Amino acid sequence: MSKDAVDTAKVASRTDVAQSPADAGDAGYSKDLKARHVNMIAIGGAIGTGLFLGAGGRLHNAGPALAIAYLVCGIFAFFVVRALGELVLYRPSSGSFVSYAREFLGEKGAYVAGWMYFLNWSTTGIADITAIALYTHYWSLFTDIPQWVLALIALAVVLAVNLISVKIFGEMEFWFAIIKVATLVAFMLIGIFLLATQHEVGGHTPGLSAVTDHGGIFPHGMMPVVLVMQGVIFAYAALELVGVAAGETAEPEKVVPRAVNSIMWRVGLFYVGSVVLLALLLPGSLYSADQSPFVTVLSKIGIPAAGDVMNLVVLTAAMSSLNSGLYSTGRILRSMAMAGSAPKFTARMNRSQVPYGGILLTCAVCILGVGLNYLMPSQAFEIVLNVASLGIISTWVIIMICHLVFVRRARAGLVTRPSFQLPGSPVTEIVTIAFLLAVLGLMWNDPEVGRKTLLLIPLIAVLLVGGWFAVRRRVSQAEDRELAQLK
Repeated sequence: MSKDAVDTAKVASRTDVAQSPADAGDAGYSKDLKARHVNMIAIGGAIGTGLFLGAGGRLHNAGPALAIAYLVCGIFAFFVVRALGELVLYRPSSGSFVSYAREFLGEKGAYVAGWMYFLNWSTTGIADITAIALYTHYWSLFTDIPQWVLALIALAVVLAVNLISVKIFGEMEFWFAIIKVATLVAFMLIGIFLLATQHEVGGHTPGLSAVTDHGGIFPHGMMPVVLVMQGVIFAYAALELVGVAAGETAEPEKVVPRAVNSIMWRVGLFYVGSVVLLALLLPGSLYSADQSPFVTVLSKIGIPAAGDVMNLVVLTAAMSSLNSGLYSTGRILRSMAMAGSAPKFTARMNRSQVPYGGILLTCAVCILGVGLNYLMPSQAFEIVLNVASLGIISTWVIIMICHLVFVRRARAGLVTRPSFQLPGSPVTEIVTIAFLLAVLGLMWNDPEVGRKTLLLIPLIAVLLVGGWFAVRRRVSQAEDRELAQLK
């Protein structure tokens, strides 16, 4: 729908908007997600493989300063989710930021937002099924099964869960999140006990000496800390799921503010707290990218089966991420299909009110990832992880731009801001956008990975432009139909 038409419709009748969906893609969904589901989806989005596995290599490279990187990126991630939360309370939508981009930036903005998000989650899905296969190979029972077969089995299981109903998805995420939180809490209690009793960890006495005697907070200088920012941002990816899930809950005005506000203390406790604890227990040089930092600590104090337990948790985190990716892209693609900017079949829903067309399209890309696992099993994870980072940064930037336009229209009297607001607007949005673009730019300093990732941007831009010319007639026809319905 065009921006002017939306403005006119909003001013003419706010009650009509409340009664019928402003986004055609919102029609037909059930409201089966409860408060506990949305809260746990928020937790699940905030805690993933980026912490359980990725923190090991980042601690090795950046040292204890990694906690600062997590804190800084966490603050900006919170700003993004808080801005999205305000937009959700203004108008809940399963199309989430794609629907808001359509309203505040026009169809081209929605097109870019949707396909970049699809790029993020479809490539993240490949990373997830690759990770699941790698983690499963940890146990000798599965070592003889090819990596690509395990990846295909994982994809089939999560696809089945997603297609049954949104309630099953919510329950699965609920228990995945409980496993992750319980594991982190248990580890932190063990870590605090080790610190308090000065119990040796692998021949090292825990405490400040683990930091001060091994190069301090910045053992390798500032640049490694800057370079890990991209990975830290990726670790927070999926926080925006709260916005998508709000479209399928009965009381978003009660559920969303609570879920969004809780993200900040979860980031502080689980991410920053865990990294500080890890840095105090062992020197950063003893952690590695090949092993979860939690396994490193637990194995050095002789806890039996520590590796098995943590491997199961990391496997759970990867399954949770894949589950969330299929869920969110299904809803986003349906919103786009109803506007003409995604294939028609992605608008289809099954009897359980699940948009199976979009979910199957994401699965199709993930199947390409199964092929990648077959051809390049050792490189598959790293290749797709970096492409996904471009998608999440662009998505967050678009959310903040949408919020800027929303606030400007509120000041002009065209829309009404809810009481749950992003503080410090418009400075908060501008600073957040500048930070995200700076992270993108600083990737150039990493010739091995970051620079190659940035060189993909022109290719992605060409594909987006070509795609727009392919769908613009269908988008225009969809706009005409919506305008006719408003008359």
